[in-house]
Amino acid sequence: MKLLINSSTLILCMAITACSTTGKQERVGAQAGRSGSSVANFQSRESRAWVADHEASVREAVKGSQFEVERRGDLLVVTAPVDSSFNPDRPSMLLVATLGPLSRVAKLVAQDREVAVLLLGHGDSSGSTELTNRLSQERAQSMAAIFRMSGLHHDRLMYKGMGSDVPRSNNADKDGRSLNRRVEMYLTTRSSLPAVLAQYGAPGIRVVASDQAKR
Repeated sequence: MKLLINSSTLILCMAITACSTTGKQERVGAQAGRSGSSVANFQSRESRAWVADHEASVREAVKGSQFEVERRGDLLVVTAPVDSSFNPDRPSMLLVATLGPLSRVAKLVAQDREVAVLLLGHGDSSGSTELTNRLSQERAQSMAAIFRMSGLHHDRLMYKGMGSDVPRSNNADKDGRSLNRRVEMYLTTRSSLPAVLAQYGAPGIRVVASDQAKR
């Protein structure tokens, strides 16, 4: 009987310990989740604050151009239509009229070391997939060159050609295809850049290296 009592007591103690350990693990997991959520919320507030502080300045920088500015949650997005921004005879070359507003946006964001830029080139589906992918990449790269000359590079400036994968209109008509040919500039804080990359297709993202890194 004594052995039976001791065995039962041991089993009871093991059960209590297991429950206690599980409870601790659940509490630690919950605390970690709350911590991660707090960081995300802080970054979100930081990004919203930046957008609120700089939206008017960005709109002023592109005033009079064909560039469009819009807020998308915690992001400030500047869209450059291809038809009015690039040379039709040399499709990846920026028009002179584009350089002014683009340079003003680049200089504006270059002044803030906590700001990062993601450039995404988009095309329509009228040509071959290979050509559309290449052109969208080259157009994003051309705009990235202007930002780089203004002082953004390395972890603050990235670009990618999206091809025709993310249309914003119907490719069945001329006006829709024109809307789909664009380069989008996503302006955000550096702390929020990983979330932006995850949302907008991180594979294939190119980091623009600094002049020093290239040497």
